[in-house]
Formats: sequence, C-alpha cells, structure tokens
Amino acid sequence: MATPRFPARSDGTEAGGLPVAAVQMVSGSTLQDNLQTAARLVGQAADQGAKLIALPEYFCLMGQRESDKLAIAEPYQPTPLDLAPEAQERLPIQTRLARLARDHRIWLVGGSIPLVSDQPNKVLNTCLTYDPEGRVLHRYDKLHLFAFSNGTESYDESRSIAHGSPPTPCQIGAADLSRQSVQWPMPLLHLAQSVCYDIRFPEFYRLLGRDHPLDLIVVTAAFTWTTGQAHWELLLRARAIENQCWLLASAQGGDHDNGRRTWGQSLLINPWGQIVAQQASGEGLVTGVVDPLVTQRIRLNLPAVQHRVLV
Repeated sequence: MATPRFPARSDGTEAGGLPVAAVQMVSGSTLQDNLQTAARLVGQAADQGAKLIALPEYFCLMGQRESDKLAIAEPYQPTPLDLAPEAQERLPIQTRLARLARDHRIWLVGGSIPLVSDQPNKVLNTCLTYDPEGRVLHRYDKLHLFAFSNGTESYDESRSIAHGSPPTPCQIGAADLSRQSVQWPMPLLHLAQSVCYDIRFPEFYRLLGRDHPLDLIVVTAAFTWTTGQAHWELLLRARAIENQCWLLASAQGGDHDNGRRTWGQSLLINPWGQIVAQQASGEGLVTGVVDPLVTQRIRLNLPAVQHRVLV
C-alpha cells in the first residue's frame, strides 16, 4: 500500500490530514460486475494512499427495473467477516465491502446498498461506513427520497424505498487515525454521511453539526443528468460553505445499460467552497487531503459557524 504524499499548503508547509478518495462509477445491472469494478477502483485509491474512500449511491446495482433492488436486498449484518463462509455467501455486498475495508486498512463509505426493510416490496437505501477492521462504524438509512417529473423523465424512489430515520454524526477517534498514519490534531474527526437528494436540505447538515462542527461531509449520489447539470455543483459548494467544512462527493456518472444517464462530477471541496479536485464523467477517482488546519484558518477568519443562532 502506498504511503500518502501530502501536497504543500499555500504557505509551503506540508499538508497533514486525512487522505481521501471518491470513486466514480457507471454501474450496470449485473451485481457481480459492479462489485468487481468497485473493488478494483477502491484498490487503486488505496494504492494511492487514500485512507477514507467513498463509493457512489447504487454502486452495486443500477437495475433495469425498480424492483431489481428487492432481488438483491440483504439483511443488515454489522460484522459479516465474523460469519461462517456459507453465511457470507448470502451477504455478497456487505461481505465485499467489509473485506475491502479490512484488506486495505481503510475507512470505507460503502455508497448505498439495498437492505431488507419492514415494509413489503420496499428496501432501505443504506450507507454503511466500515472501519479498517471491516466492521460497521456507522449506518445511515436514506431519509429524503427523490421524486422528479418534467414530462420526459419521471422518478419516485418512494415506490420501492422506505424512508430512513433521522441521521446521527459519525466519529473517528484520533488514536484510530494515528494507527493508520493519519495526522489529525483534534480528539475526533466529525463526519456527516448523506445520500444524494439529502443535499437539497441544508437543515440535515445543521442537525448533524449541532453539537460539534463537522469536519467532513460525505455525499454518495446518483444525480440525474438533468438535475445535476442545473444544481449539483451549486448545492455541494453551498453545503461546504455554510458548514465551513470539507465535502467529498462520490457520484454515478455516465450512460447506464438501463437507459439512465447520470451527471457524475465527483468532487472534493474545501471549507471556502473551492473545488480541489473533480471528475467530470465516466469511471475514475477524485483524491485529495482533508486538512484540518485549512478548516481552522477559515473558521478563525470568518467565524460563521460560531455565529449560528437558530440551529
């Protein structure tokens, strides 16, 4: 595994922090092909030194029909690698994610996967974050379900997806970061997980940062080409600016075999709202370093997070 090489800050000093990567995919309708592509790209990102890697929404399947999610939905298992091999075979998505995290010694934000829900004919659209031991560190079931119709395109996630619960922040301890050779000067890294349509709701992130300002927002998405062209970059930059934190967005980006076209443009954005790295369309990686000193400097110069009154 490659040793992270941090870029220089604007003052010429070496940038410390968390090396991250967003994986961009053009997932198809075959589960095993998508899992293999995800594994290859995660491996490439880890070889480049990334310690936190995010996959896009629906990385495991962009099906021909809405009901295809039901066919591959798995029951939730926070420690699949502790199961017997035959039990692991019944959980191919969660087992693959856990193994990738453990084998590469990374934090892996596993895009979104369909989990079994308590509602008939519906799944949960769930984002699982794994620690370097391959165990689930945090679970988020997508809360806001996308709906859009313009006379040409029509989407309604609520037909096949159940609403999730209000989110909680994800935290990674400095000692755990240090064991992975990550320089982090604070006791905790405060992370917000979110999925696609969530980015249209600024209060979602205010809630997650209410008790402690966020260090990093991670967005996993499959924005349509129509809505992405109009709003994707604008929304992401706004969420980074108003929370004065880094934002890593991993997206689907291209023409899928089910006829759907997604926008792409996976991004890393700094707390000033500047795009540090991006991938327009197609399969690829976006890499960079979440530098806490950049965050501190911006919040010192413009203490907007401290000036919050309502939330």
